[in-house]
Amino acid sequence: MRLIFIYGPLASGKLTIGRLVAERMGLPLFHNHLIVDAVGAVFPFGSPEFVRLRQRFWLETISAAAISGRSLIFTFAPEPSVPLDFASRVSSMVADAGGQVTYIALELDETEQERRLVNPSRERFGKLRSLDVLRELRPSMVACMKSMPEPALRIDTAALPPTEAADAIVRIVTASSRTSAS
Repeated sequence: MRLIFIYGPLASGKLTIGRLVAERMGLPLFHNHLIVDAVGAVFPFGSPEFVRLRQRFWLETISAAAISGRSLIFTFAPEPSVPLDFASRVSSMVADAGGQVTYIALELDETEQERRLVNPSRERFGKLRSLDVLRELRPSMVACMKSMPEPALRIDTAALPPTEAADAIVRIVTASSRTSAS
């Protein structure tokens, strides 16, 4: 089982790139908002119930995939309501089931992040579009990004178009799969 764990700040292109990787590799995309939206329909973001259920659904789904040998792509936005050890727990769980996690970090500068954040396409997915909220959260989100595992690949999504970013991810995952099999 291979878990391609794509993480990055808000508006870095996780969903767009994740979809392209899924299409190229024929893997399911378990993107951040599937669970965030489902749990958020019942409990307010950040409430104890929201945090507990969101993490439980993420972990249960990834665990079931690992145990059944089903590879997938997971997108994730590190932020303060997620425990700092979340990624290491995922790694341990996948490794215990005989799988492997490939971390991919998406990055972009603040100016480009703010430009993208207000894009009307984000509203369709219920994504954050408030510059004031982003600016308030940014310091804590930067700290959360720093707590993530070292990625196999870092991509500046302001410099690399989504199609090229997806191609780079496919290359690194394919190469590491060959190395693991040797």
